Amino acid sequence: MKPIIHKSGLSVAGLLVAGGCIAGPAVAAQAAPVTTTPVASVHTDKGGRAEQADKGGRADKGGRADKRAERMVGIEYQAQPNFYYCGPAATRIALSAQGKILSQDEVAKMLGTTEAGTDSALDTTRVLNELTGGGYRTTEIPGPVAKPEEVDRLRADVVAALDEGRPVVANVKGTAVDTDGHPQSYEGGHYLTLVGYRDGGDLIRIADPASPEGEYWMTLEKVANWIAERGYSS
Repeated sequence: MKPIIHKSGLSVAGLLVAGGCIAGPAVAAQAAPVTTTPVASVHTDKGGRAEQADKGGRADKGGRADKRAERMVGIEYQAQPNFYYCGPAATRIALSAQGKILSQDEVAKMLGTTEAGTDSALDTTRVLNELTGGGYRTTEIPGPVAKPEEVDRLRADVVAALDEGRPVVANVKGTAVDTDGHPQSYEGGHYLTLVGYRDGGDLIRIADPASPEGEYWMTLEKVANWIAERGYSS
């Protein structure tokens, strides 16, 4: 696969920063254009693990997603402190659900994050596995729009990971609108964490280290198209 170079100019505190990452379609990443003092919040684990088919089960007898199923994984949310720490912040949020509390600087060092951002979803998968003992894998959505089977795969991956208490780290690019009508825009690319689902995975709860909202809901299809041309760790 021929590498693709992604570059963007980000205005941060009057400083024009041009950052680029060399990677394949699913693994290119740029940092979010934001500078903020780190803030943290905690929410606890909510929802069933689908132990019972009639209460929170992931599929009915016909193999269809159970629209009653929902899950919210307990996390410690922390905003990114600068314009290029979206990868470390999103990875740290995922780790917090599994009892791994590290600083963003520690995670950034492991990811190899620089002012150009964090290179790829392969890096977030690698670090998550190093710190949790394994279980994460990288999945690519190579085209500009997610195919129906890729949307279904994302649903299955998110539900399975969250039911095991493992938030998903996604690499996104472009603009997507959440269920409250707020546009979330990262034209240069961004990392965020999928921490919950409801309606059988039709709606996804996102912990976004750069968003003023902090956390918000978005439809599965919009999340999949946001990840298109990039990838996720689940």
